[in-house]
Amino acid sequence: MEEHNVSVILLQEYDFEKRFDGQEAIQWMQENWSKSFFFSLFYVALIFGGQRVMKERRRFELRRPLVLWSFTLAIFSIIGAIRTGWYMGNLLLSSGFKQSICDRGFYNGPVSKFWAYAFVLSKVPELGDTLFIVLRKQKLIFLHWYHHITVLLYTWYTYKDTVAGGGWFMTMNYTVHAFMYSYYTLRAAGIQVPRPCAMFITITQISQMMMGIVVNILVYKWMQSGTCLSTLENIFWSTLMYISYLILFCSFFYNSYFKTPTKSKGD
Repeated sequence: MEEHNVSVILLQEYDFEKRFDGQEAIQWMQENWSKSFFFSLFYVALIFGGQRVMKERRRFELRRPLVLWSFTLAIFSIIGAIRTGWYMGNLLLSSGFKQSICDRGFYNGPVSKFWAYAFVLSKVPELGDTLFIVLRKQKLIFLHWYHHITVLLYTWYTYKDTVAGGGWFMTMNYTVHAFMYSYYTLRAAGIQVPRPCAMFITITQISQMMMGIVVNILVYKWMQSGTCLSTLENIFWSTLMYISYLILFCSFFYNSYFKTPTKSKGD
């Protein structure tokens, strides 16, 4: 009886994914994607204004809320990675690598259409990561807030055009976030995580940026023959974004795991 109930729940979830109106979602984004600029400006004002307010105040602990927050995003990312990975895996096996790059059916696939839209919308609540940093008075690095803003702007901008390469971009990001937020959950819960795990996550982030650049190069190459549908403007902004991420994440990796800490004169 219990197994039957689980099957029904899974079936209902699949039905919801299948009934989701992908075209309506794309149309809404075409009309409203510029709202991402408002969210970004509000985010910048909130975090830097928040830092100023918190300067003379005691830090908040927020351990339990942070555990719940990270755990929720971890579960969301894991499910998203499984569902989008299922689509991309089938596409790779049935149609090959080139088609997986040039595919645009990801935005309207029976399962992937919901998770593509959920991915784009999730970039707004993910801004909340920074709020915990500000309220707990932790160090806010440029990479963190720059990454949040540019990902939000680019995903909203590109989703409306349903260009080639989106399936790879979203599936990779879901997968990396599944590892990342799981790690954050354990850390927030006070569980000691081996240093190599943190290194592994940064390596997956660097690998994601490298693959993003490769995908853009291939989209541009195959766009010339009419195989891939995209725009030069989209490829330019996406490539610029991925290159900047690659540089910043490589710098972060070096500074975090290999650079020898400099001693102050008082030491």
